[in-house]
Amino acid sequence: MGAVVQIEELTQGYGSNPIIEGLSIDIDHGVIGLLGPNGAGKTTLLRTLATVLPPKSGHLSLFGHELKRDADVRAVRRHLGYLPQDFGYYPGFSVYEFVRYCAWLRKIPGRQAHKATMDALEAVDLGNKARTKMKALSGGMLRRAGIAQAIIGDVRLVLLDEPTVGLDPEQRLEFRELTRRVSGDATVVLSTHLVEDVAAVCDRLLVMSKGTIVFSGTPQKLIGASVSGARGDTELERGYTSVLRGGEVGTR
Repeated sequence: MGAVVQIEELTQGYGSNPIIEGLSIDIDHGVIGLLGPNGAGKTTLLRTLATVLPPKSGHLSLFGHELKRDADVRAVRRHLGYLPQDFGYYPGFSVYEFVRYCAWLRKIPGRQAHKATMDALEAVDLGNKARTKMKALSGGMLRRAGIAQAIIGDVRLVLLDEPTVGLDPEQRLEFRELTRRVSGDATVVLSTHLVEDVAAVCDRLLVMSKGTIVFSGTPQKLIGASVSGARGDTELERGYTSVLRGGEVGTR
């Protein structure tokens, strides 16, 4: 089975300002954690993978298909789930209506949409809030509704940008369990500043700095990259700060 995502010499940015230049990397099945400081290019990379931003140059393939035409993009979007840091919604929608609407956008057949919607809500423990208006949700519940719309239907790649923002410690533990369940059917790429969250659930970590992947490997490998005197409260945090300061590790 080939890589879920293949990126070759990707250049991406806004206007004349390049954020990512010459990035090449493959992403296989599993749970992938994307770490890096503010401005590293994490959100730009996720927006590119989500087909929100077409590459400035280079090649992007999802599920073995290079995205060359609008038809290619439309085809892969049916199997993409994306939760940006700030997602839009109609405040007057109920939680059910919001997720059901996202099912429609993903072209889930009407006869399957109700069950798919309720399955997604139950997965994030919002089944009992189906009739609650979106505007009445707490920050944590709103985030969980966003995760529900990202995992609904036949998704093969789920992209989560800071998914644990607004979640309390118990909800973060529940999110980890949810991620493990979702990863049985889909590849999950999650971006976060919370290093310990990704360590608990991810098969592979990518560390970005200035638009480049400076580390690719397992959480244990990142721990092993720690150097004497590195900052951090845990071994993993010290490994993380070490690779940001030091040399690159192979990204293929």
